[in-house]
Amino acid sequence: MLLTITNLRKAYFDTPVITVPSLHLEPGTHWFRGINGSGKSTLMRTIAGMLPFEGEIWLNDQYEITQQPIHYRLGVNYAEAEPLYPDFLTARDIIQFVGKAKRASKEQIVMLAEQFGVNQYWKQPTGTYSSGMLKKVALLMAFLGQPDFILLDEPLTTIDDRAAQILFGIIKEQQAKGVSFGLASHQDVGLSELTIDRVFLVENGEVKA
Repeated sequence: MLLTITNLRKAYFDTPVITVPSLHLEPGTHWFRGINGSGKSTLMRTIAGMLPFEGEIWLNDQYEITQQPIHYRLGVNYAEAEPLYPDFLTARDIIQFVGKAKRASKEQIVMLAEQFGVNQYWKQPTGTYSSGMLKKVALLMAFLGQPDFILLDEPLTTIDDRAAQILFGIIKEQQAKGVSFGLASHQDVGLSELTIDRVFLVENGEVKA
């Protein structure tokens, strides 16, 4: 089993935002559909280990997110829907920092930077970037290292058609290598020619197959 979620509850000020009594994900590509405010981003950030929560999340039946946090986070990568970075840092600074944490090689970093076109501006401070440039930095970092599961939150927002096609190509390459994906989007990623194995509806803080 790729991911097993049990009794997950994430709340803000005692108000539940996402509740998942039980969810089992087989290896593959999963699309989490839902309107803005449905809880998709909270679910993604929780699975990525960015938010505290109640319950358990297991990766590959081996690593529980709170019990083996390092191994878990090496296996799960995440790209935010609307990334923000310190204005004074360059994309290369940020990518190299995350790459070290993800145990990515220099060759992988350079290759991904060239594929996404980030190398054309990554020496400039991120405060000068457009939203599309920031998004490509986030998408690049989601592929660093050797993850088993890559979470992409609203992957198509703020990027142009050319960047979207590049992203689809990289996803397909990783799918062929056995990497699984969780795509959270209100847009129809089913029209992207990507192989989607299972679709979930995220609605009112609940996840339904």
